[in-house]
Amino acid sequence: MDVQEQINDYINSQPEPKRSEMQALHERILQLLPTGKLWFLDGKDSDGKIITNPTIGHGSYTIHYANGTTREFFQIGLLANKTGISVHILGIKDKTYLPQTYGSIIGKASVTGYCIRFKSLKDINIDILEAAIRYGVAAQSGDDS
Repeated sequence: MDVQEQINDYINSQPEPKRSEMQALHERILQLLPTGKLWFLDGKDSDGKIITNPTIGHGSYTIHYANGTTREFFQIGLLANKTGISVHILGIKDKTYLPQTYGSIIGKASVTGYCIRFKSLKDINIDILEAAIRYGVAAQSGDDS
């Protein structure tokens, strides 16, 4: 099964209205990153044990670890959680930027250094979410993105 099929299966496995909202967000992120690499992480470790929620990944950047090693990973992650949807914006060095810039204006969402979590799209301003995603992508533009 290719990545797009895995993504479709994952989105289709969600109950409504989360399914439609995940599909809408996925399509919006595809418009922001039309040539970005698509990823699907099933949330399982090498032993097949579930360690995290499955995640749809968009784009690509290089993670630089303290020990000097690097790894390619997605920039923007989209995932369903127990109470709603999370959008992960990875690679932003200033972990205060997202909450300080978008936390008070995005709507009913929890905003951390890399994650914007909300119950439903109707609870947030989608244009503000898009601005946060655009910022994250621009912040990585010089780093193999």
